[in-house]
Amino acid sequence: MSKASLANTGNAFPCAISAWAEHEQALVGWLLKETGNNRALSEDLLQEVFVKLMQQRNAFCEVENTKGWLFRVARNLLIDHARRDRYQPIEDTDIAHEEADPSAIDLLAINCLPRVLNELDEEDRDIIFACDINGMKQQEYAEQHLLSLPAVKSRLRRARQKLKQQIETACHVQLDENEQVCCFTQRAP
Repeated sequence: MSKASLANTGNAFPCAISAWAEHEQALVGWLLKETGNNRALSEDLLQEVFVKLMQQRNAFCEVENTKGWLFRVARNLLIDHARRDRYQPIEDTDIAHEEADPSAIDLLAINCLPRVLNELDEEDRDIIFACDINGMKQQEYAEQHLLSLPAVKSRLRRARQKLKQQIETACHVQLDENEQVCCFTQRAP
């Protein structure tokens, strides 16, 4: 919302207008970061924040932390958008039936992960299979193996670190600028 647009709102809600002028740029930057630089979505969410701000009328003058209020509203709107976006049904088209090219991470999982998992010691392999691959709750694993929950969390963290090191060594993983797996070279067995 530009300063010219703010001038058109008059001085009906001076607290809201001054808070908006003070924090708008920070909100824009945060929304761009959170949406992966999706300018259109960021602007839509920013507009929704402004509408919610205007709906507060003079009650906004009672808010002690105006920046916190604006960012909380923006965060909640972003979460609402993500929830709506996540549950959109996939249309049944010819594209959905085409064989998709496997991504680098899929190829890594198919070609490298099984061998690397087998190279881990039995205790590490067991906890990774149980908790990460089979989806067992850590509390359930702790009860089955007569361990405390903190012990399971610690063992799982160490096992994941070992697995990560093994994958990096065995598969020569390369990351792109977004820290995502882009490619890998499998070492000879």
